[in-house]
Amino acid sequence: MTEERLLDLTVGIPGLRLDQFVAVAVPDLSRTEAQRLIKAGRVWVNERPVKSAYHVSIGDRVQVAVPAPPPRSVKPEAIPLHVLYEDADLVAVDKPAGMVVHPAHGNTSGTLVNAALSRWPEMRRVTGEERAGIVHRLDKDTSGVIVLAKTPLALKSLQEQFKARTVRKRYLALVDGIPSSSTGIISAPIGRDPRQRKRMAVTRSGRPSETRYHLIEDLKSHALLSVEPLTGRTHQIRVHLAWLGYPVTGDSLYGHRRPTLNISRPFLHAAELQVDSPSTGVRLCFVAPLPPELEEVLSVLRYAYRGS
Repeated sequence: MTEERLLDLTVGIPGLRLDQFVAVAVPDLSRTEAQRLIKAGRVWVNERPVKSAYHVSIGDRVQVAVPAPPPRSVKPEAIPLHVLYEDADLVAVDKPAGMVVHPAHGNTSGTLVNAALSRWPEMRRVTGEERAGIVHRLDKDTSGVIVLAKTPLALKSLQEQFKARTVRKRYLALVDGIPSSSTGIISAPIGRDPRQRKRMAVTRSGRPSETRYHLIEDLKSHALLSVEPLTGRTHQIRVHLAWLGYPVTGDSLYGHRRPTLNISRPFLHAAELQVDSPSTGVRLCFVAPLPPELEEVLSVLRYAYRGS
């Protein structure tokens, strides 16, 4: 079995070697794996096989036949979860920083899916054991509200709400520096960074992306923001704030490699999520309090600000 992915070269990355292009365009393939597929004749450019050294051009049509990953068995694990809300349709959880949402290469245990399968075995029938009711995701080092579906109908309803952008998501983010405007909307397309495949970036060839923010607290060297992603791109808030010139504090991927404060992860917290109940249509609002370690960072900044 193969999963064939049709890739269309975009304006942002002409001139790359074919193996480089495939590694950038298919995030779960390394360059070595891309070279193996090309050598095996499983990559075509304009409907013909070519070598890894071929340099792609604007307008080239690249097809990649990616072998389907082997089936995995996800083991339920009795990991404590902070449940914010639960009914017959869904459950809202306050995910801690450091917890991966679903199993992947290098993270096969200790994930939210492992914990969910232990507490709600019925979720195995909703999306399969590898996703266990997961509707959306949070980065490993982002804490806060995440929603899981308990039935197939609830999953369909929630997925449609996310697609229609009727779900409201609000984050708290501490950034380095003080934005010149206390409120605004960042509108800049986001796509995969052609130079570093593990990063996203603002690029002309990216997908339209919008983020609304407003200033909650000026802390002299830092600012606490309320942030709402109006679209749902990977790393959207982190990319947009860094592009604006005010990276999320503690974000070594998009901000300063050396933290400006004593913080071990990005100061980004999914504070609030609003969805419509799949059964009744009533608006539900889930709120996750700021974790103690992030509250401590704010306390240190406030004390320093008052003393200056």
